[in-house]
Amino acid sequence: QVQLVESGGGLVQAGGSLRLSCAASTRTFTMFVMAWFRQAPGKEREFVAVISRSGGSTSYADSVKGRFTISRDNAKNTVYLQMNSLILEDTAVYYCAARSSQVVTRSSATYDFWGQGTQVTVSS
Repeated sequence: QVQLVESGGGLVQAGGSLRLSCAASTRTFTMFVMAWFRQAPGKEREFVAVISRSGGSTSYADSVKGRFTISRDNAKNTVYLQMNSLILEDTAVYYCAARSSQVVTRSSATYDFWGQGTQVTVSS
C-alpha cells in the first residue's frame, strides 16, 4: 500500500539536465523496489531505471545508461531520477512505480503501484 507522486518535470533543451522526484506515502518505503518508466506519444511504456530496497543496486535501460542516475533517500521516502545529457528521444511522461518485493525487475507488469506521471519535454 503506497501512494506515489512525481514532480520535477518540465521543458529543457537538448544537452541539459533535469531531476525528477517521486514522493512515496507509506510507512514501509524500505520494503519497496522502486523504478522509473516512461511513455512517449504513440509508444508503449518502457523501462528506464530501477533501484533496490536499500539503494545498493541499480539497473538502467541501455538507452539511458551513462546519462541517467536513479537514487533513493529512504529517510525521506523519496526516489530520484537525475537526467543528464538529455536528447529529444527522452521526451515522454515519466512514471514512478513500486513493487513490494526484494527482487529487482524491469517489467511494468510486475509493479503494483504507480504515480500520475510527470511530463518531460526536450527541445532542440
